[in-house]
Amino acid sequence: MVLPTTSYLQFTPDLNICRILNGMWQVSGGHGRIDPKAAIQSMFKYVDAGFTTWDLADHYGSAEDLIGEFRRQLFATRGEEALSNIQAFTKWVPRPGKMTRKIVEENINISLRRMDVESLDLMQFHWWEYRDNNYLDALKYMAELQSEGKIKHLALTNFDTEHLEIIIKAGINIVSNQVQFSLVDRRPEVNMIQFCQQHNIKLFTYGTLCGGFLSEKYLGKPEPRGFDLATVSLRKYKNMIDAWGGWGLFQQLLSTLKQIADKYGVSISNVAVGYILDKPAVGGVIIGARLGISEHLEDNAKVFDLTLDTEDLQLIDSVSSQSRDLYQLIGDCGDEYRR
Repeated sequence: MVLPTTSYLQFTPDLNICRILNGMWQVSGGHGRIDPKAAIQSMFKYVDAGFTTWDLADHYGSAEDLIGEFRRQLFATRGEEALSNIQAFTKWVPRPGKMTRKIVEENINISLRRMDVESLDLMQFHWWEYRDNNYLDALKYMAELQSEGKIKHLALTNFDTEHLEIIIKAGINIVSNQVQFSLVDRRPEVNMIQFCQQHNIKLFTYGTLCGGFLSEKYLGKPEPRGFDLATVSLRKYKNMIDAWGGWGLFQQLLSTLKQIADKYGVSISNVAVGYILDKPAVGGVIIGARLGISEHLEDNAKVFDLTLDTEDLQLIDSVSSQSRDLYQLIGDCGDEYRR
């Protein structure tokens, strides 16, 4: 399987990435046990299929360690060039409080060591409490570490437009922001996309498949109850669906997506991902990789051959127009984490 050139994005001058990123939240616990050996074997399959870009975090269980071990095995079996073709984007999610150069550098060093790299491709920073503006100090120290070569690029995760603007005005160069964005959660369309376009910032989106709800598996099915929601992803995104408009409207959305999917010979998931990938400022969509458990590589690859037409978009929008306004209910991107 070879992905078309449209599957890749020259994200920065030195990083050519796959526009479907392999999300490693699933190794953080709450999604079933991960066998490290099987996980590494699975990572080779992803890279061989062209899915070269990984999204992880310091708090995703063993994710950084898995990347480190995968890099060592990749180098040992295939050499330096193979290693240079993969990208691993991590996150730092500290507790709010006073930020010193020492605290920041120690934490960056932990990720460098675990991932077995000299320089982090992308450090995506999250901050829990906007009223504590020590986040600006943390970012300034990270910018220093970037100039020293420990970090290639600085990014954010779950920052709203207002605080993204504060950071940009403070002179910190941000290349991307990771936010929830799906056919259910379209909050980035309100303010975030426009701001990112103006400042050449890319969005990496998660929750685009609503933890797997946006698939054939749930079409025509009764509403799942608590005990049916076996993973933290399913519990999280079922709450989003409830806030958006409930199970009845969600079934309408799935039926509409199925109609469009059948027209192109693709899956509901492909349509859901393709819709978001086509949005302005979106650099890539993160799809959870259940390493060693299940793979959807061939199905995911079909996204890159899909182009939705005006009629498709109108069908989707006719369902979306019946939903509640999540921006009004929750706030801007990431506000659900700051209540």
